[in-house]
Amino acid sequence: MTEGNRAPWYYLVLLILAGESVFILPFVLQRVFRPTFLKVFELTNVELGLCFSVYGFVALVSYLFGGPLADKFLPRKLIAFALWCTAAGGVIFATFPNYRSLQLLYGFWGFTTIFLFWSPMIKATRVWGGEKAQGRAFGFLDGGRGLVGALFGTLGVLVFSFFMTGDLDTASLADSRFAFRKVILVSSGIVALVGLLVWFFMKLPGSLEKEITIEKITISQIGEVLRLPSVLLLMIIILCAYVGYKLTDDISLYAQDVMLYDEVDAAKTGTFLLFIRPVIGITIGILADRSRPSLWLLISFLIAFAGSTLFATGLVVNTSAFVFLISIFILAAGVYAARSLYFSVMQSGRIPLVLTGTAVGLISLIGYTPDIFAGPAMGYLLDNSPGLEGHKQVFMMLAGFSLMGALAAYRYFKLYGIKKDERA
Repeated sequence: MTEGNRAPWYYLVLLILAGESVFILPFVLQRVFRPTFLKVFELTNVELGLCFSVYGFVALVSYLFGGPLADKFLPRKLIAFALWCTAAGGVIFATFPNYRSLQLLYGFWGFTTIFLFWSPMIKATRVWGGEKAQGRAFGFLDGGRGLVGALFGTLGVLVFSFFMTGDLDTASLADSRFAFRKVILVSSGIVALVGLLVWFFMKLPGSLEKEITIEKITISQIGEVLRLPSVLLLMIIILCAYVGYKLTDDISLYAQDVMLYDEVDAAKTGTFLLFIRPVIGITIGILADRSRPSLWLLISFLIAFAGSTLFATGLVVNTSAFVFLISIFILAAGVYAARSLYFSVMQSGRIPLVLTGTAVGLISLIGYTPDIFAGPAMGYLLDNSPGLEGHKQVFMMLAGFSLMGALAAYRYFKLYGIKKDERA
């Protein structure tokens, strides 16, 4: 790929916008508004976790078949269609469907956000990064997605606060639903608009579009990808990092249950978490390209282990707001850094560019299984041990997976991160 044949800078900007917009409805609103979300949909933590499980089961199949699709069709077309379908689901979401219908909706979103979207997004990011900027490409992608998510979260809090009438502590179900419906509809409209921008402007030079697509994927090519040690290690690394990301959903609920914040302050805490993500993603991306992404991946897991241990041991209780936010920052720094970097090491792991979609699909088949089990596990721990004890168990789980991820990242670094002259 020559310099004159590279994707333009605004290609990554549109990719960032799309990359977070598509997940606003299924995930970001729940992360920011978890207490409110449980109230307006009249769900328990376990029931919400089971909605995520339906999403995860559909996603599991979608990863497998969506990967080869991304190697056959241009990312722009798949991404735009995924955004429009996801936004259409938001219209149904705004009617506050019953529990069974909500599970079906999450299954639909599993299809739109994964089968149509996930592998094309990763492949397009790798294309933008070229041979020398993989750390920046994926760091900017995840950091930028974090910024978009934070802005969505902030906008959501503002919309919710504006339309919420009366006192937050005594607000009726009808009042909360009225305000939250506005949040959902505004979000859906923005997601659809981003789809239009992607369709018309996220284009590559013609010759580059031909380089990154293939007529069909053969069984031998799939076998070639599966035989790579980097693919098998990335399955474990992503699984552990993604458990960490999923379990940070507990932060806004922790703020309400343990720190005794009200609904809006708890949502603000969730939004603060989102604002950490762009800072970490951009910083770690720059550092990784100047050094070795696999080394920083290992460091990220170690920081996540330290941060989750702080919460798991019950040290973050009855503290000042400042100490609470610092503790969140340490935890989030490790979790978000690992999330930013895990796909950036595909280049050093010798995974062919043209088979990126297939590789991502296979890796994600294992790596994103937390979509199935993390939500119900967190819900079970919180509902069966109310208060501080349940939250401690959630963060203990996070600490265990962070340690496992560190071991896998260390092995990846030994295989691909050390230069040949240093191995002698």
